[in-house]
Amino acid sequence: MNSLGNHLLIEMYNCNQETINSSEKVEQMLIKAVEISGANIIKPVFHKFNPHGISGVIVIAESHFSIHTWPEYGYCALDIFTCGEKINSQKALEYLKEAFQAESLSVVETKRGILNISVEKLKHKPD
Repeated sequence: MNSLGNHLLIEMYNCNQETINSSEKVEQMLIKAVEISGANIIKPVFHKFNPHGISGVIVIAESHFSIHTWPEYGYCALDIFTCGEKINSQKALEYLKEAFQAESLSVVETKRGILNISVEKLKHKPD
C-alpha cells in the first residue's frame, strides 16, 4: 500500500513564551524549518492575536506547515503535512523543538491518502 502524504500532528509544551508570542520570530522559525526540510515555499500567512497568540500557515508545493500558539500556556500546536518522499519532516521538527525551547513534545504521525495501488500508478509522482 502507498500513501499520498505524511502528516505529523505535533504538540510542544513549556516553550519560550516570549518567542512563541512574536509573530516575526514564529514566522522566521517556521520558514527556516521548511527550508531545513527541503520543501518549497509557495506562500506564508501569519496573524498575531490580541493580547497574545499566533496562527500561521506556510503553503508549500508539497502541502503545508502550520502553527497555533498559546504563549500564556507555553504551548504550540503544529502540523507538518507533506507529499512525496524527499521532504525531511524529522529535521524540521528537531529544529523547531530547539528554536521554541520546548521542554517536551508529542507527535502523532499518520499516512494520508492510503491507496492500494502500486507506486507506478500514482499520477502525481513523476516517472
